[in-house]
Amino acid sequence: MNTIYTVSNNIITSLGFSSKENFDALKKGVSGIKETSDPEITQIPLNVSRVDSERLSNEFNQIGNSADYTRLEQLMIISIHDALKQTNVDTSSGETIFILSTTKGNIDLLEKNNLSFGKDRIHLWKLGEIVSNFFNSPITPVIISNACVSGLTALTTGAQLLRKGKYKNAIVCGGDIISEFTPSGFQSFKAISPQPCRPFDANRDGITLGEGAGTIILSSEEKHVKEKNPVIFRGGANTNDANHISGPSRTGDGLYYAIRNALTDANKTDENIDYISGHGTATPYNDEMESKAIAWAELEHVPVNSLKAYWGHTLGAAGIVESIAGIYSIKENCLIKTLGYSEHGVSKSLNIIKEYKKTTINNFLKTASGFGGSNAAAYFSELNND
Repeated sequence: MNTIYTVSNNIITSLGFSSKENFDALKKGVSGIKETSDPEITQIPLNVSRVDSERLSNEFNQIGNSADYTRLEQLMIISIHDALKQTNVDTSSGETIFILSTTKGNIDLLEKNNLSFGKDRIHLWKLGEIVSNFFNSPITPVIISNACVSGLTALTTGAQLLRKGKYKNAIVCGGDIISEFTPSGFQSFKAISPQPCRPFDANRDGITLGEGAGTIILSSEEKHVKEKNPVIFRGGANTNDANHISGPSRTGDGLYYAIRNALTDANKTDENIDYISGHGTATPYNDEMESKAIAWAELEHVPVNSLKAYWGHTLGAAGIVESIAGIYSIKENCLIKTLGYSEHGVSKSLNIIKEYKKTTINNFLKTASGFGGSNAAAYFSELNND
């Protein structure tokens, strides 16, 4: 089986425009969540995590004309551009595939009836075309839109394509923005917290929305690896619990099977897992379900956190940006505390990370769940470490 290297990455959120800038903020316990009353997205005060618009335009204008691209297209293109600067991957060759994950795409164009970009710009296939064409890709991009597991699904899809030898490189980018549609939808479920979210806490009462983009470049070619001990994608899996259109299985069976299958895909048979990057949305049902799935997998002892109180739930980008944070945890041998957690609020005795800690991290498991009963898991490790 081909080794799948993670050769470079980028995160753009309210915490910064690079992976290092974001991870440094995580280590310091800094949150990018702020209250807003912007009428463009909400009619009532709302806590959200938003990317700085002025900086976004300034950054994009260094590589293109921001007037020609939507907010989401700018985020994704800047993220990919930064990740590519760290490599010599040729995007114009037939060996590199673009895989984009998003839950809503350019939804803001529909809300504002903004047709200045053309009617087809609202379609996800057009988003993929615009982004991949910017980098002169000759290959039709793959678009993954599967609720909040989209990011992990995109990474697993990229790894599978490389393993099969169809391509040598996969540029996997996830992104979503906050627009009027997003909070209104979650508010209809009464799923948004009036304050910054509190994953796994006894007083959790809903999510905090975030926006951003994340990119991981995968490669099956060792020549693109610049680090002595690179982090590799070892395995991933998707399942569907078929419980409800918006509510997860109450038993955690769907996520458990995703975890089990991801570890099987990675040929991981023992329990030596150093860290779990949880989904941890801070809704009552998600966190309880996730605790049951982790316990079912006999991983209660493994340190677990949720990063959503730092940059919010970034939807189609979440699986990617949170995987990058896990990669940095391996590189810097540290664990990030679960911001917002103080009193244990799930039925299983999970090992929630309460404080920033330096410790040896050789591998981690990333989990995700979403609407429609979707679940996903992926396993990453430092090469030659088990």
